[in-house]
Amino acid sequence: MIKRLRLTSSNPVLMRPRSFTTTEGDRPTIVHKRSLDILHDPWFNKGTAFSMTERDRLDLRGLLPPNVMSSEQQIERFMVDLKRLEVQARDGPSDPNALAKWRILNRLHDRNETMYYKVLIDNIEEYAPIVYTPTVGLVCQNYSGLFRRPRGMYFSAVDRGEMMSMVYNWPADQVDMIVVTDGSRILGLGDLGVQGIGIAIGKLDLYVAAAGINPQRVFLIFCIVYFYFIFLYAFICPGKKKKKHKWGWWVNEDREEESWLPMINDGSSDVEARCCAVVVAQSVGACILIRVFGWLCKGVLPVMIDVGTNNEKLLKDPVYLGLQEHRLDGDEYIAVIDEFMNAVFTRWPNVIVQFEDFQSKWAFKLLQRYRNTYRMFNDDVQGTAGVAIAGLLGAVRAQGRPMIDFPKQKIVVAGAGSAGIGVLNAARKTMARMLGNNESAFESAGSQFWVVDAKGLITEERENIDPDARPFAKKVKEINRQGLREGASLAEVVREVKPDVLLGLSAVGGLFTKEVLEALKGSTSTRPAIFAMSNPTKNAECTPEEAFSILGDSIIFASGSPFNDVDLGNGHIGYCNQGNNMYLFPGIGLGTLLSGSRIVSDGMLQAAAECLAAYMTEEEVLKGIIYPSTSRIRDITKEVAAAVIKEAIEEDLAEGYREMDARELQKLTREEIAEFVKNNMWSPEYPTLVYKND
Repeated sequence: MIKRLRLTSSNPVLMRPRSFTTTEGDRPTIVHKRSLDILHDPWFNKGTAFSMTERDRLDLRGLLPPNVMSSEQQIERFMVDLKRLEVQARDGPSDPNALAKWRILNRLHDRNETMYYKVLIDNIEEYAPIVYTPTVGLVCQNYSGLFRRPRGMYFSAVDRGEMMSMVYNWPADQVDMIVVTDGSRILGLGDLGVQGIGIAIGKLDLYVAAAGINPQRVFLIFCIVYFYFIFLYAFICPGKKKKKHKWGWWVNEDREEESWLPMINDGSSDVEARCCAVVVAQSVGACILIRVFGWLCKGVLPVMIDVGTNNEKLLKDPVYLGLQEHRLDGDEYIAVIDEFMNAVFTRWPNVIVQFEDFQSKWAFKLLQRYRNTYRMFNDDVQGTAGVAIAGLLGAVRAQGRPMIDFPKQKIVVAGAGSAGIGVLNAARKTMARMLGNNESAFESAGSQFWVVDAKGLITEERENIDPDARPFAKKVKEINRQGLREGASLAEVVREVKPDVLLGLSAVGGLFTKEVLEALKGSTSTRPAIFAMSNPTKNAECTPEEAFSILGDSIIFASGSPFNDVDLGNGHIGYCNQGNNMYLFPGIGLGTLLSGSRIVSDGMLQAAAECLAAYMTEEEVLKGIIYPSTSRIRDITKEVAAAVIKEAIEEDLAEGYREMDARELQKLTREEIAEFVKNNMWSPEYPTLVYKND
């Protein structure tokens, strides 16, 4: 080894810094526990996969069956049990299998994190709907009964003034990603209070599975400093012959004395001076390494901010786990969120915070309040918008037209909540950018949307109009020419406008009735698109069967929750595209992390959406497939993250990540950026464990 190190030091090519951050590879992990303690720790437990060497080193011999199994064998055994158990387990008539699957997977998560994520990644198409939508909605509704062990952190209204100290209760010096909710609007299920933490946990599972954000707090500083010592010892103090001890320490041949520092008792003043320099260099170097490699302790953190609930059922439920008082509002509510944001960014200045399922009245206000100060974004407003934009651009391609024709699309939007308004704002910006990105372009783009809420078509005549919806209110003269009026029904609007796209973000299941779908037959498009984007499944505005049975195979269909494709007969298939946020938010988070951007800009979000829109091949799009299969989620996330990094560089927002500083990032080609992303995506592999007594 020493010879190889010396050869490397004399070769300037080999000594040149590497261009990319590499994966963590096979570095050993230092642990401070053994025996039953290690088996009960999901971070480090490998179960039957512990090697015989590790069993001896960690006092596990006799505590496990003697057959050492590979991770592949473990997964095969787990999958057999899962298939058997999910058939036997039942959770009521609403969904006999999904919640049973969630429970089985959750138990695996409790005992072996590495294997849990390996199962999830290898079977993402099957289990993403279990850990995320639609099953996560069912989990949140029943979370007080399902709760077994805590995951994440809970900040409540009674913790005001204490949050700054509370964040230090989380045992990780570096957190990469936080998903936070206040439980006020979980999917389309309404106010679920503290039980909404289930959505934050599910989202972070996808950050790990799709984006490779490392969930494990792995302390590697000891190993790095140790090998740094060896390197210096080998080069600066070559006077004594050394050999390797059975435990890996370097010792003198003349006495079996373990030592962190080189022996200097050979009487040579020159050697003594050089070795004294080593001691100083080691001390300084260790400090530098600890400073530089502090990022090696990573984590993800789900957070619930419990400010009460207005759900009367939960307020009266004796087993409800949250505060049983009505929600804070106004300045009191803002003060709680402000304190939380200040606390988490004080302890973890580089963390990214994703806001999730906040009710519409606060979603936009909080986004505008924090987006230019903190590294944060709102997935319901911005993530949903990005996925919808990608689908809308894909629908244009499916019509055999270039994406630049998007500003010509007539779009009827059902729903004016946070998701609906977020999509409208993003779509208008996309159209305006294609039209020249000036004031007249924005005005022209705004005229392409007709927004219908629970009261009907929104026009300038609407009393007490939501300020966020006001820019999309139709002018009275314009709608009069179209034969419409304030409050016109969705069916009337579709019939008169003859839209290219019918976009549902209403959270009202079945809103696209037979009458509405029949009205869409009059569309001026050769291939109209239907987006039933509301989650969970029961809130979808229509099913693909309903859409294809009425409109035939000449439509594009997309939904927020997964549905099966429809067999139309004669060898024809009606493709159901799942326009799920999971295609974008992991890549947005990962790209922001790796770029070092201090904010998540509109340009970065737009780049993510356009990357997803362009991901599908021309052949796939012409078949009506506008979103990829979730089985490709790791590759999709890599491409989206690379697009986000590239945009951050172009906007001069990138500050770099780890040893890849901003100047190095700017030198990378598109292919090198993608490789940089790939090399920083964690994969669940069992590390070699080494015990160290405190």
